[in-house]
Amino acid sequence: MLRQQDVGHRIVVRRIVGIREGRPLFSDALGELVELSETHITLATDRGRLRVPVEQVHRAKRVPAARRPTAAAVVALELAADEAWPAPVRGRLGDWLLPSAAGWTGRANSALPIGDPDRPLPAALDAVQRWYAERGQPAMVNTPLPLAAPVGAELDARGWTARPPVLVQTAPLAALPPGRPDLPPVGLAPTPSAEWLAVAAGRKGGLPDDARHVLTAVDRIRFAHLHVDGRLLAVGRGTVTGEGRWLGLTLIEVLPEARRRGFAGGVIRALADWGRAEGATQAFLQVEQRNTGAVALYQRLGFTTHHTYLTRVAPD
Repeated sequence: MLRQQDVGHRIVVRRIVGIREGRPLFSDALGELVELSETHITLATDRGRLRVPVEQVHRAKRVPAARRPTAAAVVALELAADEAWPAPVRGRLGDWLLPSAAGWTGRANSALPIGDPDRPLPAALDAVQRWYAERGQPAMVNTPLPLAAPVGAELDARGWTARPPVLVQTAPLAALPPGRPDLPPVGLAPTPSAEWLAVAAGRKGGLPDDARHVLTAVDRIRFAHLHVDGRLLAVGRGTVTGEGRWLGLTLIEVLPEARRRGFAGGVIRALADWGRAEGATQAFLQVEQRNTGAVALYQRLGFTTHHTYLTRVAPD
């Protein structure tokens, strides 16, 4: 059967879907394991997310990956994402990165275990916990999968919990569909307006001083504002990092009363046009696997999953 260290890997599940003439009927599902609990196996398939009750599972096992990105490609994208979301306090443990932003957002406060920490893995994780404890924060670690699977296995043994899986999705900028002429124009500015910050604060639960650093301390950056009748209804943030290759899309947000009108796509296309003008060739974003509405939107725009990661949290 499967174990927690199989999360993020490609699996096949044979499940019982019925009984005919006293004999079980089976169906096979192939996809990426995104969650494993005592009651369900959840995998991302080509047809969408599939949640299979454990009592229906006849057999489940890991299978070889299908055209996964190389480890070097995952590392490069993770570093570009770190550069696009810069914490004001930063430490290092060998190649591992230790960001801190007073607890504002998981990524800006989670160790990134890529490369060599210059010590055995157990000692490295002990050092991570000490570093965050010195700053009065719970230790968290982002584990890109399957690259950081050995780290994940060690964290499993230590009883660390996992937040919902996050998809790191990418798309070639040249392949994004053109903007719709019927949508309101999107304004781009090098700094966020007070209205923009208010929308971001509503989504993220406030904006402490460290948050403003995370949002603005990138050299090549634009903040998207979409107004209708003078009211700000949609926002977004774009950064160009990773030696100029990657356009990072973050905080794509539409007010609840203005959703399903194409505004999020309009914001993304405006930021994509800017990114292309800056010389970027690829776009990336991060979205929780369980946010099916956003995943569907990004799929329509041409985004596919590059890799996944789990944010692991130390026990109290």
